Amino acid sequence: MIWQNPDTAVARTRLPSITATTLVLLSVFGFGANGKAASPFQSQQSGNPQGGSPPPAPPSNQKAAKPGTRSSPSVLVLRDEDYRIGPNDVLDIQIESWPEMTRSFRVTAAGTFLMPYLGRVVAVQKTPEELAQFIADGLRGDYLRDPKVTVSVKEYNSRSFYIQGSVRSPGVYQIEGRPSLLELLTLAGGLADNHGSRAYIIRRIKYPAQDPSGQKAVSPRNSGEGATSSGEQKQPADESPRYEMSSSNISGLLKGRFELDVLIEAGDIINIPATDVFFVSGEVKAPGSFPLKEGTTLRQAVSLAQGTVFKSAADKTIIFRENANGEREAIKVELSAVMSGKKPDVPIMANDIIMVPSSRAKSIGGALLNAFGMTSVTRIPIY
Repeated sequence: MIWQNPDTAVARTRLPSITATTLVLLSVFGFGANGKAASPFQSQQSGNPQGGSPPPAPPSNQKAAKPGTRSSPSVLVLRDEDYRIGPNDVLDIQIESWPEMTRSFRVTAAGTFLMPYLGRVVAVQKTPEELAQFIADGLRGDYLRDPKVTVSVKEYNSRSFYIQGSVRSPGVYQIEGRPSLLELLTLAGGLADNHGSRAYIIRRIKYPAQDPSGQKAVSPRNSGEGATSSGEQKQPADESPRYEMSSSNISGLLKGRFELDVLIEAGDIINIPATDVFFVSGEVKAPGSFPLKEGTTLRQAVSLAQGTVFKSAADKTIIFRENANGEREAIKVELSAVMSGKKPDVPIMANDIIMVPSSRAKSIGGALLNAFGMTSVTRIPIY
């Protein structure tokens, strides 16, 4: 179930005003909402090649959202767990018999908030129901006989997930629970046509937060830079943010290798770069740039360039490749031996330039053939 938080959402497009009676009459006479007759064999998704109904037109007082952007943040509710309150969430607390105590509270980075009569309340990692029961127990007896407390989350600021790069709907998503990479990619509309083969997960290293009383209230991660002997993170002296990065092979994931799926934490940044390319130049039939897929080899690269031409010096092929310092290195390859299988194939890397030089002798021979009006050499068998 995906639902919208009305307090944090930006303006959302709305359907034009059409009464229920009008819709029923249109459907009875075989007309769609746009006034055109609908074929009985036409799918409801025919207006949108990506599936689903076409996007509604914005009202006159609202600008249409740009393509590829999300009109408003949504909250995805995962069914396998209840939402647990996190730092920076905004809570609405209502007490039925005490209306003056009904108000909103922002949870601090340490996971607490200050409530009248109860003092500082720890809210982090509690569900709204658990927090409501905790507040009711605290008010019962001394202040109220039978308090009825309702807690709702007004702003889900602690459950933000960021996805950018080659996806159809990049942006910030708010999710109740801990999604996997595959679920987040699906929520972002899937991959764009120019996506690369890997997804990079950038995660900020968390350090112990201090509440106003000076006590640690949020447990840090137990790995990464700054870890102490007790397993806790030590805040850098300059208080600058620190990040760690991991990656996952999304090409394999989408082909059924579900062991490559990883769980995403709140605040993670998922970056999916566009596909890498390599270049084939020189004496080939179709030189140019080509998208690099995982496992591409020299034999496949030359095949994509439709093979070499007559005047090529295939055995003097050179692959120009960037090293760790950003400098180009020349790798000499005997292309004829690779193409015939006499030598092992060579893996191609991003931004490789495959240069097939020209043979001087073959160029002269080809020029002579052209001079005599012969564009090809025909072999005559001798018996």
